[in-house]
Amino acid sequence: MDFDFPLRKIIHVDMDAFYASVEQHDNPELKGKPIAVGGGSKRGVVSAASYEARKFGVRSAMSGMQAQRNCPQLIFVKPRFDRYKEISLQIRSIFYEYTDLVEPLSLDEAYLDVTENKKGNPSATLIAKEIRQKILDKTGLTASAGISINKFIAKVASDYNKPNGQKTVNPEEVIQFLEDLDIRKFYGVGKVTADKMYRLGIFTGKDLKQKSLEFLDEHFGKSGKYYYHVVRGIHLSAVKPHRIPKSVGAERTFFENLSSEIFMLEKLRHIAEELERRLKKSKIAGKTITLKIKFSDFTLQTRSKTLPYYISSKDLILETAKELLYQSPLEESVRLLGISLANLNTEKDDEPPKKESVLVQLKFDF
Repeated sequence: MDFDFPLRKIIHVDMDAFYASVEQHDNPELKGKPIAVGGGSKRGVVSAASYEARKFGVRSAMSGMQAQRNCPQLIFVKPRFDRYKEISLQIRSIFYEYTDLVEPLSLDEAYLDVTENKKGNPSATLIAKEIRQKILDKTGLTASAGISINKFIAKVASDYNKPNGQKTVNPEEVIQFLEDLDIRKFYGVGKVTADKMYRLGIFTGKDLKQKSLEFLDEHFGKSGKYYYHVVRGIHLSAVKPHRIPKSVGAERTFFENLSSEIFMLEKLRHIAEELERRLKKSKIAGKTITLKIKFSDFTLQTRSKTLPYYISSKDLILETAKELLYQSPLEESVRLLGISLANLNTEKDDEPPKKESVLVQLKFDF
């Protein structure tokens, strides 16, 4: 199949269990043992889990108590973010040996556009292999990678041969790869969306591809267009060296669960003040306010409202957050509250394919 838009050579590099792997590397006594970074206190939450702990169902964002129940021999380690950042910068310096088009997603993963690269190497597959070896030599840590024609497919592919592996999806393999893909593996499809898709008879990329744009818009709103395009291999988002955030937020986890809305409002006021500071620092405003509520049973609920104008002041943020809080009764006590602002004044939609774009033949060395 030919694609009616220019193809890129994109690598997604993802460190393997990064925080936990750093701890095991720095303390050899932890090697081969189930460890969790964070989560050790009564109110603790797991930030990362080693592969040994994951075998017992320990996952990031899980409460420390639940993680301990899943794996009684679990070892909790206090996070050292300065150390993780130090190693992340070492890894990033390796990326820049190959290209300046590096888009970090977090301390442990990034996209690289190597369509044209500093080494003059036409093979993105070989570049990914070299990068992973250099990371191992420099830090003692392993990384996995996905390589393909766009960011979406590269991101999905990087999970395929974890840990310490890589997968290339060549242009001629893209459509079959996406059709065979379990819908749960589509980047951007979470558990709730996957369950909804199951109910609609969508289990694989092939099932998704058979749904019309109108059908997807009706059932998934603005995400429908995204699903319609990515399953056809269309994802035009470029690698952005200075990535613009899609949302800005702040949240607090409380030492004691809150059951009184009066106390919640006081907490929301502090969160709104922190959010205002972050917005002003970045000179950002937004239209969509989302209130995040995590209950004592760890269920999560979000409530959103989109305003007709951009806001960044704590008073307007708090006013809308308060309205969302009172939207429906709270049946459980609350352990976490958060407010985020999206639909920012920094966002620009990626341009759709143009009819006059060059038709790229499948003579593209990966």
